[in-house]
Amino acid sequence: MKDKPLWSRRGVLGMGVGVLGAAGLAACGDTSESPSTALPEVPKELVDAAAAVKGTSMGVLSQKLYSAAANEALDNSIKKFADSTGTKIGNNLIQADAGDVVAKIDAEVKGGVARDLAFMTDSRFIAQFHALGDLEDVTDVVEALTAKYGEPCAEAKNFCVFDGKWFAIPYHFIGIGSLLRKDWMQEKGITAKDVYTWEELRDLCLSISDPAKRRFGWGMTVNRSGDGNGMIEALINSYGGAITTNDGRKVTFDSPETVQAVTFLGDIYTNPKFKPMLPPGVASWTDTSNNENWLAGILGYTRNSFSIYADSKTKKNPVYANTHVFSDCIGPATDKSLLLGQSQGFVVFKGAKNPTLAKLLAQYLITAPALVGVSKEAPGLVMPAWEKVWDADPYFASGDPAFPLLRNMSQQPLPLSTKNGLAFPQKPSAGQQAVVAAYVLTDMMQQVVQGTAPAQAVTAAHAKMVQIFAQQGLPQ
Repeated sequence: MKDKPLWSRRGVLGMGVGVLGAAGLAACGDTSESPSTALPEVPKELVDAAAAVKGTSMGVLSQKLYSAAANEALDNSIKKFADSTGTKIGNNLIQADAGDVVAKIDAEVKGGVARDLAFMTDSRFIAQFHALGDLEDVTDVVEALTAKYGEPCAEAKNFCVFDGKWFAIPYHFIGIGSLLRKDWMQEKGITAKDVYTWEELRDLCLSISDPAKRRFGWGMTVNRSGDGNGMIEALINSYGGAITTNDGRKVTFDSPETVQAVTFLGDIYTNPKFKPMLPPGVASWTDTSNNENWLAGILGYTRNSFSIYADSKTKKNPVYANTHVFSDCIGPATDKSLLLGQSQGFVVFKGAKNPTLAKLLAQYLITAPALVGVSKEAPGLVMPAWEKVWDADPYFASGDPAFPLLRNMSQQPLPLSTKNGLAFPQKPSAGQQAVVAAYVLTDMMQQVVQGTAPAQAVTAAHAKMVQIFAQQGLPQ
C-alpha cells in the first residue's frame, strides 16, 4: 500500500469557503438529507458575535478520518457558518497516523504559519501540543459551552485539561468498540455476550474460523497501525500493565503483568494452533486492512473505531445486520472494560491570526444542527461530546441500537480502576502519547512474532520509552 501524503488540499466551496473534512464515515441512512442540501442554521447569537470579524478569514486544520460523505456533510456546516457570518474559511486535511504530524504542526506554529483552528484526537495529541507550548487556553469557551450544553464527555476532562485549564474544546465523541460476527457464532451454537475475557475471545475466534470458507476469526494485526497500538495497549492494561504510572510521568512498562499480556498476545501469532484464525497477510496489515477485510465479510472479530460499523450500515453491507457490538475484553486485572472512547478536540494554536472567529466556529460545530448531518453519515463514529446535545435531536437517542452503549461510554464515571491500582484514564502525558506515536508497542510485538522472548522484548521496549520520555522533557 502506498503511503498517504501527510497533507492534502481540499477544494473550495461557494465564496472561497474552505472545505472542512475530518469527521468520519460513509453515506447516511434513509432519513438523512443529502449533504449537498443540508444547511444547518447558525444561531443568531453566534452570528451577532461574529459581526466584529465580518469580512475576515481564517485557516482550519482537520484530522482526516474515513468518509468522503461525512466530510461533505461537515463542509456544508462550515459553508453555512461562513456564509452566515460573512467570513472566509480555508482548510487543510491531515493524516493523523503519519508519524511526524506533531513535529510538522509544531514547526508551523513556531514559524507563525499554522492554521488558526484544528481538531485532533484528544488522547493521542493534545498533551504533546500542550507540552510544546503550542496551544491557547480555551477555558472561557468550555465554561460557556458547559453552562449551555451541560457536561462534556468524561474522558475529555482528563485529556484536554492541564493545571485546571482547558486547552481543547470537546468537539465530538468517537465511538470505539469490538465487533463479532453473530451469525457465525449462531452456526456454532454460541450465544453472544456483552463481556468476554481475552482468553474467551481468542478461543471463540478460533472456533468460528473456517479457512476453506474464507472465515478468519481474529481480525487484528500487530503491525504498525493505530488499531494495532490500541489493541496492544488495551490488552496490557487489562492485565494490569501500563506504559506509565497514573500521573503519566514515570515509565513502568517492564512489569510481570506486561510480560504476561505480551506472552498471551504473541502466542496468538506464533502458535500453530491459532493459525487457522489468522487472515492471510495479517502480519503486514495497515490501518485500513481490518476495515476492508471486515467489510468484505471474511473476519469474525475486529476492534476499531465505529468507522467500519458506520460504513456497513450506511452502505447497506449485509455484515451490519450480522454484527454483535460489545465494549472491550477484560483481563486478569479487570472486572469491567477499561474502554473510554475518545473525542476530537478543537485547539486554537498560539499565534492564531483570527482566534475570535476560530472560537466561534468551534462553538457552532459542536451543536446538534451542525453535528447531526455529519453523524448520520458516520453513525457511531461521530457522536455528541456534550450532555444536552445528545438530547437535542432524536437521531442521537434512537438512530442506531449501538448509540445507548456509546452514550454510556461517553458519560461513565471515571477513573476506571484495575485490581493492582492503575486508574484510567491516566494523567495525560506527552511521553505516553509520543511512545504510542512512535509505534514502540507494535514494534515490540513484531519482535515477539519473530522469535524474541516476550520478557526480552518488553525490557527493550521499556528502554525505548525511557529515551522518548527524556526527549519529551520527562527524564526518568
